Amino acid sequence: MVIFISGASHTGKTVLAQRLLEKYGYPYLSIDHLKMGLIRSAQTDLTPLSSDDALTDYLWPIVREMAKTAIENHQNLIIEGCYIPSDWQKDFDADYRNDIRCICLVMSSRYIQAHFDVIRAFANTAEQRLDDSGCSVAALIRDNTSFLKKWQNSGSHCILIDQDYETDLQRGLIL
Repeated sequence: MVIFISGASHTGKTVLAQRLLEKYGYPYLSIDHLKMGLIRSAQTDLTPLSSDDALTDYLWPIVREMAKTAIENHQNLIIEGCYIPSDWQKDFDADYRNDIRCICLVMSSRYIQAHFDVIRAFANTAEQRLDDSGCSVAALIRDNTSFLKKWQNSGSHCILIDQDYETDLQRGLIL
């Protein structure tokens, strides 16, 4: 089985991937690690500041084929990152889709406004952010609203974090 975990920055994708690794023993791949490896090795002219759309266009074909390879080899893999397109299903036939679960983590505007300090406090739980100066209430609301619209329109599974992070996450997990 392949589990995709998507969502805007600061929604807990990497932490969820780590929890699933600990619970199920499935390894996980952070698309951010792949991105930085390709950028640092000069395999692309893209940068960490390139648009998410440009990075998705570049990274998704690689990630998609890694997922197919894992499924073909009957291997479990969790792939997390914001570079999973909301219309990911179109790239897999039904046989592959039967072995894929996809989750998009989204925080509501209400949750972000009420818990911004907590969100910032947990920003380095799973990875060290060298520069988190772009994280603001307005940026988080904008990014999460965008993810919610795209993912709801695609019919994919979204977990809406609206009141209590842990409760909402557990309620929404279907694996």
